[in-house]
Amino acid sequence: MTSKTTKAKEKAKPFLLPTYCKGCGRCIDACAKGCISAGTKINPSTGLVPVNLDLANCTGCGLCVVACPEPYGLRITEGGCEGVQGDFVIEDPQKLFGPRPTTAPKPEPVADQLIGLPDCEPLVTKGTYASAIGALLAGCRHVYGYPITPSTEGAELMAKYLPLLDGVFFQAVSEVATVNFMYGTGGAGLPCMTFTSSPGFSLMLEGISYMVGSEVPGVFVNVMRGGPGLGNIAPEQADIKVMCRGLGHGNTFCIVLAPSTPQEMLDLTIKSFELSFKYRNPVLIAADGYLGQMTGMVRLPKHMRKPGIPEWAVYGDRNHRGNLICSIYLNETDLEKHNRHLNQKYENIRKSEQLADLYQCEDAEVILVASNTPSRMAKGAVAALRSQWVKAGLFRPITLWPFPVDYLKPLLKKTKHIVVVEASAGQLEDEMRLAFSKADIRDYPPIHHVRHMGGMLPQQSEIVEKVLALDLRRTQ
Repeated sequence: MTSKTTKAKEKAKPFLLPTYCKGCGRCIDACAKGCISAGTKINPSTGLVPVNLDLANCTGCGLCVVACPEPYGLRITEGGCEGVQGDFVIEDPQKLFGPRPTTAPKPEPVADQLIGLPDCEPLVTKGTYASAIGALLAGCRHVYGYPITPSTEGAELMAKYLPLLDGVFFQAVSEVATVNFMYGTGGAGLPCMTFTSSPGFSLMLEGISYMVGSEVPGVFVNVMRGGPGLGNIAPEQADIKVMCRGLGHGNTFCIVLAPSTPQEMLDLTIKSFELSFKYRNPVLIAADGYLGQMTGMVRLPKHMRKPGIPEWAVYGDRNHRGNLICSIYLNETDLEKHNRHLNQKYENIRKSEQLADLYQCEDAEVILVASNTPSRMAKGAVAALRSQWVKAGLFRPITLWPFPVDYLKPLLKKTKHIVVVEASAGQLEDEMRLAFSKADIRDYPPIHHVRHMGGMLPQQSEIVEKVLALDLRRTQ
């Protein structure tokens, strides 16, 4: 009998990519054969000191590669290290380890349920409370936040009632932590929200960009106060710019809803959760300091919502094991494709989700444009002007982004003047002008304004005086 000896296949040994080595030393501790030692020469491309390899005693166990932190300075390739620079390819997390093994069927969405509410008398409550009640009725049971005036009462109400409803209120250590809690909860397919005010909202912008990039839903109630900096706790509308045009880095947009009464604080909060899950995108509620604190009558809807589980959720169960929430696209082509997808979503929102309230605009020759609390002064000014035979009307954008230009455009033919009333230095007017430009509207009436800042609000008498000073004889 002839015996044959076969040479055992040699295990692949590690190689080092000096550009990716941080010199952390984890691989040194992991190697039982002493094949790795601390380096002594600085890599000129990184300014760091990579480790040294001496593979004479290497058994190819791979423990050093396991110990190496991302982005993996140590790698293993078949055939040793010859030509490794050409073999190394940067891969995205969703591709790096291949499909997630699971025997579970493809997840199916669990639909929301509507639960009827008994008839009840109207509530008399402040705006932040109304928003919190709206969130509860929308099925939100996860709220995170950090106290900041003038929004804190909404979080306080949630802290009181959520434990009674099998929910969670968690006071984070900062607004930065808050938005990251929301990232995780929204990624699990669960409705979540926060109450904040202007400086706190600024701290959340990076996290909002991550949520937009990962297509994670969540609702942010920003009760705007005076700025810049710490400013004061009085009402202002100076966050319109950052909410509509400055949501962190990258190509980011969110629907921005602007209520004007406590009733709308409740109704638009409910709607914000619907829109957030419809588009898999954060939704922002732009309130102002007065609106957050003022008290008004609020009627509850006929139904409340018990949320289901979307099929894309990283819910933590067997059926959703194959899902991934991620905003990393290391390949430029993949990232451009993702941004094109986001842009198409934004365009769908622009076409479908514009909202506005038109008050006596049918025959208006002067249109007042205002939102939030200043719109209430503007509405009073319309009545006062009408009593003096001035055909005035109020155009109130409910969506600040997308600005409801489709509702305003038909009114421009018979309008002689537009007066923008706002508690900022023209941020609402800027949104309107930009909307005109993007809609290719070149012929529009003269635009005037009544503005206050720093916590002061335009008054009805100022608006009336401004309109009466205009030349109403102007023809188009």
